[in-house]
Order: sequence, then C-alpha cells, then structure tokens
Amino acid sequence: MEQQIYKGKLVQFHWLKIAKKEELTKNTFSLEFEIPGNLQENFKFEAGQFVSVKFQAHGKEVINDYSMTSAPYEKKICLGIKVGSPEGATAELFNNYNVGDELLVSEPSGRFTLVSKPSEFRTIVAFAGGIGITPILSHFKNILHNEPRTRLFLFFGNKRSEELIYRELLDNLARTCGNRLQIFYFFSQEKTADQFFYGRLDEKKLNLIINQILHLDDTDEESTIWDAVDEVLICGKGEMIKTLANACYHHGIPKKNIHFELFEEYNNDIYPIEKEFPLIENVEVDFKMLGKEYHTELPDNTEKILQQLLVQKFPVPYSCKSGICGSCECILEEGEVELLENEYLTEKEEKQGHILACMSIAKTKKIKLNFDLI
Repeated sequence: MEQQIYKGKLVQFHWLKIAKKEELTKNTFSLEFEIPGNLQENFKFEAGQFVSVKFQAHGKEVINDYSMTSAPYEKKICLGIKVGSPEGATAELFNNYNVGDELLVSEPSGRFTLVSKPSEFRTIVAFAGGIGITPILSHFKNILHNEPRTRLFLFFGNKRSEELIYRELLDNLARTCGNRLQIFYFFSQEKTADQFFYGRLDEKKLNLIINQILHLDDTDEESTIWDAVDEVLICGKGEMIKTLANACYHHGIPKKNIHFELFEEYNNDIYPIEKEFPLIENVEVDFKMLGKEYHTELPDNTEKILQQLLVQKFPVPYSCKSGICGSCECILEEGEVELLENEYLTEKEEKQGHILACMSIAKTKKIKLNFDLI
C-alpha cells in the first residue's frame, strides 16, 4: 500500500518495516528500514538527502523529515533522529515504534547534494552542529567510498561530549581512511584540555581553524589547505549556518560552493540582501494551489512574496523561509520577480520559470504563480 501526501509538493509514501532501532545517546536514536525488492528503485537516493516519516503522536498524524546517515552504496535507509523533548512527537516515535513495526516513509528527496568527481583531487570541508551530522555522515561515507583522491575535514560542534552522536563510527572512519579524513570535535558547554576546541563554531572559530588547522598544505607549499577548498558543507541550526556561510564567503569561497541544510525552521536570510528595488505599491497576486485559484493584493514589494502571503493567512507551503528547503517552489506564469538567493533550484528549473516564493521580490504590478508543480 502506498499514499500520496501533499507537503508543498505531492510526495509518494510507502509502508516500510523497521529493521533495526538503536538508542545512541540519551536524546538520540537511529532507525533502519527494510526495503523490499519491489521498492528498491523507489528508495534510491543521493548522499545528503532525507525522507519524511508519517506516524501517530498524541492522537494526531505527524510528518517529520529526517536525514539519512546511510550512503547510497549501502543500499539501505538509516536515519539519525533527535528527541527534542519528552513531550514532543519524536519522543512518541521512539517510545511507540519498534523493530517489526511499519511506518509510512516518503521516497527520498532534498538537494543538499554534491556532484561526485571520483577522478579529481578535491578538498571538502564540513561543519556540523549536533544532529546536523546526519547528512554529513552520509556524504563522507559516500565520498570516501567513491572518490579516492578527495580529502575531507570535519568540524563537529556539540554542547557536551555525552551528546556527541556517532563518535565511534566517525573515529573508525578516520582511523581506516589514513590522512584522507580529519575530524575535530568542539564543545560549547564543556571545558576541553585545549582551549581551541572550547566554544561554538562561529566566525571567530572559523578564523582560528583557517589559521591553525587549514594552513600548511603538504600537497602545495605555496598555498594553504583553505586555498584548496572546493566545497563547504554546513548543517545545523539557522544561526550557525548563517554565521559560517557568510564567514566562508568572506574568506573567498564562492556562494555556489557553500551548501547548507537546516534542521529547524529559520525565517531569516542566510546572506544579507545587497540589492535595492524600485518601490511598487498595490501588487496584484493570482496563484493556484491544490487546484484552487486565489487572488490578493500585497501592499507593496518591500517584503518577499511568501512572507506577505503568510501574513494574509493563506496556507501556502513553506518550511524555512530561507531559500533552502524548496517547499515554496512554484512557477511564475506572469510578471517578473527578483530571486534573491537560491540554494535549491537548478539552472534548468530557473529557466523554466520556477522560483522560490520565500526569496522572491515582485518587480511588476501583477504576478501570477502556480504552486501545483505536479
């Protein structure tokens, strides 16, 4: 049995059996799902992607997104999950579902992905905060398996060592991969023997990392390791992502090479808006959603389209409001907009008229949108 559920887009769900469940720390656990032969194609995925899980919590249906820690070559779906509070929905998932039980799991999605380049020499740096390690782990396992020339650096922040998830697995990867993977742990609420590793991962810490860890490059005496960085991966809370993404950008990494994934709703822009637009008042907006036609008028174009529609109580789909998750993707059928930032859409999709409503400013008096992509 399978179901189609609307989560901004139409998402296909299938019943999967829990094959393994493991408590990792006092507030995190893992789930592994059994994928039957007839669904192997449906659950092919790229490193860094996630699935949505539908379950009952406190008498209500809940759909939560969880990143996979498994790599594609492992041919299984493994999730790392954090229990936010004893009263939360995820606690119900941990307490009420066990090996052998079935859950509705969506087909994999998400664009926190990288193009594999097995023949190139690459340097990839990742920053993770807490449960944000999950998609990074998927990436690193996949890269170590498929890219023999790529070297990896992981900077992993947690409050305390007792909350550090997947430490044994990470340390084993570092031991077995020679000098291709280096991992550094940071703690914000636990004193460390070396003061360098005490504190949050932020702009100041990045400066120290660049100058004290990513400085001498054995492969090129005339440059630093930081100079050789090809891609940056960041996963964690919004403020951490904003701080580190901007710091990496100011230290010379192009925005297109800085990839991030949020683990909570975040309503602020990741990068500051550097453009100014002519004021347009009384902007007419027509949009289609779930087969229904809507019409409204925005006071002006000083705020982004999605945010103004939400103020007017329209049930438009969104998750992050930061141009990352893609929930508010729609097609611009009439008018013009300025897409301020885009971590989600491909160049092809942009040419086809796709926009992210949360990152779009109206540039014409009238615009027409279609949220029904399928």
